[in-house]
Amino acid sequence: QVQLVESGGGLVQAGGSLRLSCAASGRTFPSYTMAWFRQAPGKEREFAASIKWGSGDTYYADSVKGRFTISRDSPKNTVYLQMNSLKPEDTAVYYCAAGLRPTTQVSWTYDYWGQGTQVTVSS
Repeated sequence: QVQLVESGGGLVQAGGSLRLSCAASGRTFPSYTMAWFRQAPGKEREFAASIKWGSGDTYYADSVKGRFTISRDSPKNTVYLQMNSLKPEDTAVYYCAAGLRPTTQVSWTYDYWGQGTQVTVSS
C-alpha cells in the first residue's frame, strides 16, 4: 500500500508562484511514475506533469509547459510541483498520483492517489 499526502496549496495572485509537495510512504519507489493531476469545478481531472522516479524523466501537459516543474527528492520520498507564472485558469484541486505502469496522461491507469490540495489563483 502507498500513501500520498499533498501540501502547499493556497491562494495566490496571477503571476505568482506556489510549490506543491507530495510525501509518499509505504513502498519503495524506483519503479513508480509519479504525477500531478488537477481538477477544476465542473471539469474532468486533467494531467499536468509526471516524473519517473528512477530515471527522473519528466513530461508536461502543453498547458503548463515552461511554467511548471516537477521534481523528486529521493531521500525524502517527496515529489514537488513548482508552479510559476500562475494564471486564474490554473485554479483547481491538485492531486498527486503514483503508478507502476501508467499511461502517462490517463488518470485511471494510476494506482494510488492523494487527497488533493486546493490552488486558487486570483486575477
